[in-house]
Amino acid sequence: MPTKARGTGEQDGPDRTAPTIQTVQRAALILGSFTVGKPHMSLNEITARLGASKATAHRYTKALRAANLLRYDERTSLYSLGPQVLTLATAARAGLPIVAAAEPYMEELVRRIDETIVLSVWDGESATVVRSVDNTDHMVRISVRVGSRLNLTSSAQGRVFLAFLPPEQVPTLPRAVRKSAELTEELEAIRKHGLSVNSPTVNGVRTVAAPIFEGDTISGTLAIVGTTATVSDDVTSPMAQALLETARALSQRLGTSEDGPNGG
Repeated sequence: MPTKARGTGEQDGPDRTAPTIQTVQRAALILGSFTVGKPHMSLNEITARLGASKATAHRYTKALRAANLLRYDERTSLYSLGPQVLTLATAARAGLPIVAAAEPYMEELVRRIDETIVLSVWDGESATVVRSVDNTDHMVRISVRVGSRLNLTSSAQGRVFLAFLPPEQVPTLPRAVRKSAELTEELEAIRKHGLSVNSPTVNGVRTVAAPIFEGDTISGTLAIVGTTATVSDDVTSPMAQALLETARALSQRLGTSEDGPNGG
């Protein structure tokens, strides 16, 4: 029976938008089926996710490829997300309220400490960089690419999220903690001091990260990224404390109370 439009003040009749809505829903379902753990899919897999015929699935993948939302590898006969998705993702991240709110805080912190400042958010699976301010006066300038996804257990920002996210949002955390006594101690220290320090020996870069809260929930991380020569690994250093002070001020701007998790 045709769907009726009701409560609009118009005469009842077929809902002519239904096919269009279904098309959008199906396209979104296909695109949403790709994940970090499953970046490639066959036509049979897409067909199964769609719950339609293979001919219908092929028609949708063809249209999505034409829009650069999907790419197809003829060698492997597998589909993956296309380059236009990256453009949309960048635009979506730039529109997050936390990015606009953090901008003046990041600029001011750069002026205070003369190091690159990076803002990351949780994308459901990892910490993802959404803003980087690197207009420092150093001869060697460190830049961090927006859209970079950071390792959860080895990056300073990833560990901050692990320390404060609800356990159900990081189902792999218990296993990681069991495997690493060092990680367990680090997460406890982050909760105590509100800071995480990461100093990879391979590249001479040091990162210090602090959490940003909205209410009682962590919504992002703010980090200093510099060289081991210019950024101390001491969480009590003036630079680290400036970061912590800025993260707390931003959290209060976003609605965290003084006695909240980041209120001191």
